[in-house]
Amino acid sequence: MNLPVESGAPAPEEHALAALGLASAEAQRRLAASGANAMPDTDRSLWQSAAEKFWAPVPWMLEAAVLLQLALGKRLEAGIILALLVFNAALGLIQEGRATATLKALKSQLALNATARRDGQWQSVAATDLVVGDVVKLSLGGVVPADVSLISGEVLLDQSMLTGESIPIEAGAGQQTFAGALIRRGEAVAGVTATGTRTKFGRTAELVRIAHVVSAQQKAVMRVVRNLAIFNGVVIIALVAYALFLHMPLAEILPLVLTAILASIPVALPATFTLASALGARALAKEGVLPTRLSAVDEAATMDVLCSDKTGTLTRNALSVARVQAANGASEDEVLTLAAMASSDGGQDPVDAAVRAAAAGKAAPEALSLQSFTAFDPDSKMSQATATNARGEAWRIVKGAFAVVIKLTPPAPEASAAADALQQQGFRVLAVAAGPHDGLHLIGMIALSDPPREDSAALITQLHGLGVRVVMVTGDAPATAGIVAHAVGLDGAVCPAGNIPDKVQASSYAVFAGVLPEDKYKLVQAFQNGGHTVGMCGDGANDAPALRQAQIGIAVASATDVAKSAAGMVLTRPGLYGIVATVKQGRVIFQRILTYTMNSIIKKIVTVLFLAAGLIMTGHAILTPLLMVIIMVAGDFLAMSLTTDHVSVSAKPNVWRIDNMTRAGVILGLALLAFCVGVLALGTFALHMPAGALQTLAFVTLVFGSQATIYALRERRRMWHSRPSFWLVASSMIDVLIAAGLALTGLATPALSLRLVAGVFAAAAVFAFVLDLVKIPVFALLDIA
Repeated sequence: MNLPVESGAPAPEEHALAALGLASAEAQRRLAASGANAMPDTDRSLWQSAAEKFWAPVPWMLEAAVLLQLALGKRLEAGIILALLVFNAALGLIQEGRATATLKALKSQLALNATARRDGQWQSVAATDLVVGDVVKLSLGGVVPADVSLISGEVLLDQSMLTGESIPIEAGAGQQTFAGALIRRGEAVAGVTATGTRTKFGRTAELVRIAHVVSAQQKAVMRVVRNLAIFNGVVIIALVAYALFLHMPLAEILPLVLTAILASIPVALPATFTLASALGARALAKEGVLPTRLSAVDEAATMDVLCSDKTGTLTRNALSVARVQAANGASEDEVLTLAAMASSDGGQDPVDAAVRAAAAGKAAPEALSLQSFTAFDPDSKMSQATATNARGEAWRIVKGAFAVVIKLTPPAPEASAAADALQQQGFRVLAVAAGPHDGLHLIGMIALSDPPREDSAALITQLHGLGVRVVMVTGDAPATAGIVAHAVGLDGAVCPAGNIPDKVQASSYAVFAGVLPEDKYKLVQAFQNGGHTVGMCGDGANDAPALRQAQIGIAVASATDVAKSAAGMVLTRPGLYGIVATVKQGRVIFQRILTYTMNSIIKKIVTVLFLAAGLIMTGHAILTPLLMVIIMVAGDFLAMSLTTDHVSVSAKPNVWRIDNMTRAGVILGLALLAFCVGVLALGTFALHMPAGALQTLAFVTLVFGSQATIYALRERRRMWHSRPSFWLVASSMIDVLIAAGLALTGLATPALSLRLVAGVFAAAAVFAFVLDLVKIPVFALLDIA
């Protein structure tokens, strides 16, 4: 027998030599040439992860602001901005930590030691030292250490975590099996055909390593920063040009530019995304969902396709008796009790365990005393028992593959047709025969299946009601997959096996069957290329690459460590209710972040335009860098309390429409700008206030107007439709008190009268109701919901 050779590895010897194994020297030579039977170590250091937090658009803007402040000798302001920068980085770094966990889990799944034939003797060697051409022994309860081809012997293999097949398979000489498969029964000798990353398990690990999708959160932050940078950049250039036109000294222009730059930075935006997701994660933990990637929490709001694995996800991943069909006058109870006598009591054979569980509590037709039992023989494809009845007559009971058992009984065309019909429906069919040793007759047939979970159909119905399309993705045969799909309410076309197209629409198929791990990964990518936000639900190592690639990877409670590490969230309780809870909580988080983002866009646009308008009206800067830093700290970070607000969720998947949000920000921002300019004009032309007092007035007006904007924006309908949260009200009071306190005491800025501060506050309250009227048609026009 010639063993398959992995690419780039030395060719194994002929069969006679292969049966003897390798010499130690030859094994070492091959190990040096092909590398260890292990996954490559790609861990990043803590310092590398930390450095990345300072290399992004928002950190760049803050870093530039720090340098400018230091250049102007403003050490206090520079220190405050630097503290904000570190806070953002620390918050993100604390929530990170699972980037390499998947590969570690995959490596832990490989067998630590293997029994290999070296130098003509069986030896225990480290699994990492195995090479192509090694001869290894596979034994009951062990893990296959590499991809191998069986040379001799028979084993029952559980490959469900690799291929998705829930029913263990019999493997004999000439058959292939893969690294990570569990040996449920038997013993065999096999030749190694692939090691390390070239094994089926290794290719899965490599797919997990390279799987990556940019989250909607990252895209949203990038586009918000881009749009603000473009818009405010143009305004700042015009601001500088006008300042030069007025022949302002450089000592006044530089603080003005610095103030405008600070006004443009959405400093707390990344931290707000992280905090909102963290609060959502805490809420989900109470529902039995453990997020391992925070981005998956808010991504759940945008999910419109859920790819669900069949085995262990929609089904129990446990064989059970689905149907019993009696023959020749026997009853169903007789079929089960006789089959149980020909089944092992205990052990790891899932077929025997399912039969004995179904027969529990059922009485035999007559008292039979078990005399002997012969376990399942892979060669004969059946197990058997001998029993005696009350009259001392000996009975032979046989249970096994229908095609084998039927040959031991008189011809039964009707039974053969019934067995074919059951097999075409995806069932595994066993035949049971009994009688005297020389007169067996067919007692009946038992159909086995992996039944759906009780909550699967209800879950799918709820998800459809939330606008999420569910498709089944499985390695099982189309017939089996179709039956389970129909049982859980997935009625639709079954995609024919073959290459996955580059783009797939979710409405095209309800089931993708016969899918390999690489194909699951490609299918998720194809849905993403088709414009979908994809969730992937699975439990096995074969699901890991797709779980990692999906925006929302969900591992069920019974999943392997590999799947849990690859997923963005893990269901900690049995059943799939947690997925519905995740979608609903994700939409709550989305609405909170949407409000903050809208508020941030409006505030940043208005502040820069207000600086320009103030320069035109007064001929000098209306805000100092210190006042701008106070607005950043008090306003931006206190507004993070929006992450706790009460919101109304949408009935359909949410979509980030950053361009539309920017347009809405400009339109609504013009309203806020008109309010701010109006108050400033009153102070300039009616009250004839000095320059210092005008700066204080501009500061108070911007703070009060921003608070009014928050309350007008927090609801997509009228602002009184829902009650604001306690923390939002508390933070608003603190922000208002800080601004009013500074204005009334004259600390850090010239003082204003109580009457004037109170008047601005009252005007801001009226403005909130006006803005609430304006926002409804704007949101409707730009499809913001």
